[in-house]
Amino acid sequence: MSAARPGPPLARGVLDRAAHRRTDADWLAEAWTRSRVLVVDDGHVLVRGDDPPELVLIDPADAPQGERFFLGEDTREDAGGSVYFAVAADVTVLPDTRRANLRQIGHALPDLPAGLFITAVGLANWHSRHPYSPLSGKLTVPAQAGWVRTTEDGAETLWPRTDPAVIMLVHDGVEGPDGCCLLGCNAQWPAAGGIRRYSTLAGFVEPGESAEMAVAREVLEEVGVVVGDVTYVASQPWPFPGSLMLGFHATAEVGAPIEVDPTEILEGRWFSRAEIAAVLDGDSHAFGLPFPASIAHYLITEWLG
Repeated sequence: MSAARPGPPLARGVLDRAAHRRTDADWLAEAWTRSRVLVVDDGHVLVRGDDPPELVLIDPADAPQGERFFLGEDTREDAGGSVYFAVAADVTVLPDTRRANLRQIGHALPDLPAGLFITAVGLANWHSRHPYSPLSGKLTVPAQAGWVRTTEDGAETLWPRTDPAVIMLVHDGVEGPDGCCLLGCNAQWPAAGGIRRYSTLAGFVEPGESAEMAVAREVLEEVGVVVGDVTYVASQPWPFPGSLMLGFHATAEVGAPIEVDPTEILEGRWFSRAEIAAVLDGDSHAFGLPFPASIAHYLITEWLG
């Protein structure tokens, strides 16, 4: 029996978020003194090494000033009850370290640091975008260990929000190396060395719309192709700035003509499994594909395999 294929690279985590601790001020104050702290700066953290990269976690006594978020506890039997916080502040590069973001290293991190990194970035991004209440314009401050913001008078509470977005690999349903998938080159992506990068199509779910409806609408809008058999595959948080990517496969007629919306898609093309495999194996540099930390890469390799 074959082993189960792991899920999307950033949909991992073994951390107990311990939500019941977020309102326990005494416990949080004590836990901070024995915690490990991840400093996050505009989506970047410090890492060292490459195989795999290691997050630089510091002692609380060395943590810079900044908004503080309780990430959770590692309650696994061999973890010793480790506690983790994040602080949003400038990251100063230390000897033998470098700045890195999720796109660069997210796929290469083990489960625990991957969960710490994406949670810290997601919270930091949300806090940075909500210094004021959208209802009253009043100043807001972090509360409940960084998991909400409240107005200073306590009259309003803001909760972190996640925007649902769909991301879909459209394919023709043909088995074997001649089967094709439809990928697009975003109009905003510069060509690197003259080589265009292609990825799956994506878009936000609109009010009054199911995820499956959004898949069909976005594909039709972006490349003029009608799809059916919309099948959910997996999801992955994507804090750029605060999305949850809902991944789907969808089928279209073999060789369906493509008519792109030029404001969003520079070019849409059908690619065979053989072409995709050659690029992933490094045997071809005819075009670029999504970076490994993305769910787009996961959807493509799921279809390929």
